[in-house]
Amino acid sequence: MSSNVTHQQLVERITARKANIGVIGLGYVGLPLAVEFARQGFNVYGFDVDEAKTGQINAGRSYIPDVSEKELAEVVASGHLRATTKMGELAKMDVIDICVPTPLRKTKDPDLSYVVKAVEAVAASLKRGQLVILESTTYPGTTDEVVQPMLEAQGLKADEDFFLAFSPERVDPGNAKFNTRNIPKVVGGLGAASTEAAAALYGTTVDTVVQVSSTRVAEMVKLLENTFRAVNIGMVNELALMCHRMDIDVWEVIDAAKTKPFGFMPFYPGPGLGGHCIPIDPHYLSWKARQHGFECRFIELAGAINSSMPDYVVERVAEALNTIRKPINGSRVHVIGIAYKKDVNDMRESPALDVIDLMGKRGAVISYSDPWVPELRAAGRLLKSVDLSSAVAGRPDCVVICTDHSSFNYDEVVKSGVVIVDTRNALKDRHDPNIFRL
Repeated sequence: MSSNVTHQQLVERITARKANIGVIGLGYVGLPLAVEFARQGFNVYGFDVDEAKTGQINAGRSYIPDVSEKELAEVVASGHLRATTKMGELAKMDVIDICVPTPLRKTKDPDLSYVVKAVEAVAASLKRGQLVILESTTYPGTTDEVVQPMLEAQGLKADEDFFLAFSPERVDPGNAKFNTRNIPKVVGGLGAASTEAAAALYGTTVDTVVQVSSTRVAEMVKLLENTFRAVNIGMVNELALMCHRMDIDVWEVIDAAKTKPFGFMPFYPGPGLGGHCIPIDPHYLSWKARQHGFECRFIELAGAINSSMPDYVVERVAEALNTIRKPINGSRVHVIGIAYKKDVNDMRESPALDVIDLMGKRGAVISYSDPWVPELRAAGRLLKSVDLSSAVAGRPDCVVICTDHSSFNYDEVVKSGVVIVDTRNALKDRHDPNIFRL
């Protein structure tokens, strides 16, 4: 079978919704994508090594806030989505979308172990005419330097016998406005046939598909997007430190600056960077740049500032406690919000965890409230979320707002008179003497 016929056959199967689609990794990226493909009429198989996840999916129960139980139950009941831990089933797929984590090692180097394991599973049953897409955020060159050789090891050639592309995920957990369907999808293949096949796939489920010239361009797009945010957050975090020294309200400065209708985009300070992407992606870029003899000084400086913010928060806690003549050592400090951003249950890289650990090392007695995070291990022990009203009634020495979930009754906290360190400007327009801002 010629590559042209294989390519056309695949596109036709995709367009007719007859292609079997496999999604490896059923987390914040993979599950919403699998559900969206299933809603469009494809037969979708979700692959994950976690039997608890596959079991919940097959029972129609969602563990991802952005995937409603109703939508999940519908596609499972219709037979369009099923989940499995059996990687041998990948042989039945026409399309395989890899959405596994890409964390950092302790040395801040890329950890591609999840990607490698997923690709090994794909390579074990790779067949002519399959389309393989990597969505996991990674450094430029991963697709052609790591994935392609592994898949070609059995003799099939990329962009001729099978098709290979990279399409960066752009998930924003908890965002009610933007979702899988209405976020433009960037696609870059190893060649024209791969790009066209991947674009045809996403064109069935996403409103806008943006084709780029290569996998490396597509990989760099994701890193630019998140490094842009990391650098600007680093700048505004440094501005917050500066404004504190100058006795200027940084939040008021930002609110006034954003009235300019051009040339300015507001970013906000906070206790540090959280989530799987923004704290990690710049390190992927810096690591790859160093291999080419290029030092990312600007990016790494922003990273250093952002990484120092939990320490600064703890210093603000010490200053706040000092006003009531108490040290951190022995003080009861209640933390509000643990997840890395408001109204999600994702704790990955959350700065609140660093704040808790740092205060614990200085002798603080820690408790917390977060309806999205029922329990966690921090400061050397297992902690369980406490109802905020009960926590405030217990009169802690200090409250630290690390994540500004919408469900919290902030007025109740302010009226209690307890000392508050607000790292998110959740108490905007409140000027009570017990409030200390970032």
